[in-house]
Amino acid sequence: MKFTHDVIVIGGGAGGLTAAGGCALFGLKVALIEGHKMGGECLNNGCVPSKALLAAAKRAAVARTGESMGVRIAPPEIDWNGVMGQVRRAIADIEHHDSVETFEAMGCEVILGHARLMGRHSVEVARRTLKAPRIVLATGSHPFVPPIAGIDGVPYLTNETIFEIDARPDHLLVVGGGNIGMEMAQAFRRLGSEVTVIEPDAIMGRDDPDSVAVAVEALREEGVRFVHGEAKAVSGTTGSIRLEVEGAEAVEGTHLLIATGRTARVEGFGAEELGLELGRNGFAVDKRRRTSVRSIYAIGDCRDGIRLTHVAGYEGSNVALEIVTGLPTKVDYTALPWCTYTDPEIAQIGMTESDAREKHGDAITVVREEFSENERAVAEGASRGHLKLVMKGKKVLGASAVGVNAGELLLPLAQTITGKTSTFALGSAIIAYPTRSEILKAAAFSAWEPTVFGSLPKKYAALVARVRRIFA
Repeated sequence: MKFTHDVIVIGGGAGGLTAAGGCALFGLKVALIEGHKMGGECLNNGCVPSKALLAAAKRAAVARTGESMGVRIAPPEIDWNGVMGQVRRAIADIEHHDSVETFEAMGCEVILGHARLMGRHSVEVARRTLKAPRIVLATGSHPFVPPIAGIDGVPYLTNETIFEIDARPDHLLVVGGGNIGMEMAQAFRRLGSEVTVIEPDAIMGRDDPDSVAVAVEALREEGVRFVHGEAKAVSGTTGSIRLEVEGAEAVEGTHLLIATGRTARVEGFGAEELGLELGRNGFAVDKRRRTSVRSIYAIGDCRDGIRLTHVAGYEGSNVALEIVTGLPTKVDYTALPWCTYTDPEIAQIGMTESDAREKHGDAITVVREEFSENERAVAEGASRGHLKLVMKGKKVLGASAVGVNAGELLLPLAQTITGKTSTFALGSAIIAYPTRSEILKAAAFSAWEPTVFGSLPKKYAALVARVRRIFA
């Protein structure tokens, strides 16, 4: 077979861009195909716009405190057009990183159009047939809309449309208590909307319950209402939405946001005809991210598994390395981090306490440090939250943190979990004072305290003291 390229990448989101750029920088001939917007969900309707909205909401929350630390601030005036302008500016300021021009400069041939698999090594796009030894699918995902009775006849928002609304909702109903639902609930509440979150299960169920409880309490204090139950039926129109909730009273609002997760985008690319196997939610892949057709990889949201921007990027780099070197690479999620950017933030890495206890039972110990004991947090008047280390012996299996900028604490914990450093090294490190990261040293020191100050070290110290007195 005569190949036109060394690799064809379908999808210009986090995973596809990393895979294509990595291969191109090594000199391979790369075709990068994008059928919608370069940058994918993260840039256009995910991480970037949501964090920009949260930043605007935080300014409003600070102003709303009125007087704090002897400083008076005027109550906020929300200019919705200005808020949405901030969101659009954030996207515009970042999008050049993911632009056609940037990836052409790396050496990619960027093709804008809808791609379709025609075989194990061939893709059709823009009336062309491209052929390569390896194909990478990075087609992303789209919002999952649950089968709520009446949903097809009611206007609703998802993360793909909520950043386009031209007026602030008076009362936002949020179906789903995951990270998207929680972030948007707090943002819109701080910007002046009434907000009700409807969730049938635990709020942010994959995170540590102790950490989630701190964030939920903070949102309740700000006025977010939580309703436990499953949304069964919806009716109305924009400005007057009524949601029937199983096991609870009906709730009414002006706008409806569906935030119940995402579904892998696997249809319309010819994968069905080619016989690519599917998992529960996406293409089935092995640890090397190969599909059932071994010349085709699937990375990021389109494959069955974890859906996070940094995971897609990690998988893209792994696949690029394998294609470039010809050597197999495998994913390792032992130290997988994720954050929810509420205020306070919730950050998790590795195993949660419940996961660790389920696997290791009574062999698990938990070290917990409170931000109320961290002097930087106390000085700033923002001491809500804690850090938990989940350990087996002296090995860290996971950690959970909740507090201001909690996600910034995860990097050294990632190194600790993977064995690139240790809690002993972390506990003996010199850390700038006063910083919030001192809580890491405090937790690591606490993990070693019973050993360092145990009976044997005490006996040794006593012996040294006696010898010193004798020979002084």
